[in-house]
Amino acid sequence: MTRQTPVSSNSVLFQRMADHIQAAPQQQMTFAEFMEWVLYDPDQGYYATNQVQIGVAGDFFTSPHLCPDFGELLAEQFLDMWVTMGQPTPFTLVEMGAGQGLVAADVLKYLATRKQPADLSDRYTDFWAALQYIIVEKAEGLIAAQQQLLKPFQFAPHKVQWMGFEQLPETGIVGCFFSNELVDALPVHAFVVQDGALQEVFVTVDAASRSFTEVISTPSTDRLAEYLAWQDIDIGTGYGDGYRSEINLAALDWLETVSQKLKRGYVLTIDYGYLAPQYYSPQRQQGTLQCFRQHGAHQDPYAYLGAQDITAHVNFSALEKQGLAYGLTPVGYTQQGLFLMALGLGDRLVANNNTSDIAQLNEVIRRRETLQSLINPLGLGGFQVLIQSKGLNEQEQSQVLKGLQMP
Repeated sequence: MTRQTPVSSNSVLFQRMADHIQAAPQQQMTFAEFMEWVLYDPDQGYYATNQVQIGVAGDFFTSPHLCPDFGELLAEQFLDMWVTMGQPTPFTLVEMGAGQGLVAADVLKYLATRKQPADLSDRYTDFWAALQYIIVEKAEGLIAAQQQLLKPFQFAPHKVQWMGFEQLPETGIVGCFFSNELVDALPVHAFVVQDGALQEVFVTVDAASRSFTEVISTPSTDRLAEYLAWQDIDIGTGYGDGYRSEINLAALDWLETVSQKLKRGYVLTIDYGYLAPQYYSPQRQQGTLQCFRQHGAHQDPYAYLGAQDITAHVNFSALEKQGLAYGLTPVGYTQQGLFLMALGLGDRLVANNNTSDIAQLNEVIRRRETLQSLINPLGLGGFQVLIQSKGLNEQEQSQVLKGLQMP
């Protein structure tokens, strides 16, 4: 399959990728390599530059773009984790792929300024004192945006730091690693079923037409077939020729690293996705790959090089199974809507309803609509939440985290 790539979208990146492909032994790259280039190239990639447009007026928006409540409710879950673990000091939050820094800003502001409920004594104050916040982000353009937004927290020395995984303490983190819409942006291998067998999608280039061309060939690694067998997916049964989907090996490597860096605490993953039987349903014949530009969704990853988002849904079965292999115990799996309701979003929905002032009433209605969008099961509320733990004792493991309790 050939797709014309507008050179005007990014001629520099196109030529760089074309040169790389032509220098390769078989003059092709895996789709995962292609996705890595267009999203994360240090100079021209979508996430690595300042041209990434996130927000209501951009290419796409995430939960924290709607209101600070998302981050504030996450802060309540982090507080609950800290209490469950016996209030360790320090308690380190490691946010991976922090976008523009909105969640970090909302979490930190909420915890720094939260007034103490009478029955909780100085719990928020103590948690703030114990808290350390680390952001793991490799996109320089996003790091600059995060640092600008989080300037108000410079009054608290070392409260917020930026590190790579390799810079995290050798002794391991006590706290929580968390991400919101990170795993869906990790590069995926694309595969198709051809003559009843597994084949991989590769990308080559036609120099004459300056376009990318997909080539179907023998998989680049045995890990693809092993992954499907590991997930109990038999493409020889019920999958017709032309069936296409994705395999996210990068997510497995990422979670292995996270598990190695976590000494004691939790891993919280929020993203859109499915369990393996739904992800690889024979009826989902074209997989889950999506491209986003200016709030428009399409399925041509070869257009707008470095100027559009490319994502694939998350296979949460794989994350859970990979976690078990590296010492992470499943704690809970739920939808974002239920998770946020358990953390107190319902109380926020009915707050300040008793008013006769038209202006205030309109504001209440607007706010209610915004909050409802966070729990709408057909939208953000249908995102999945996976919590895993490591190093907890029997008593700590027996306690149900606040976000997993029935609303």
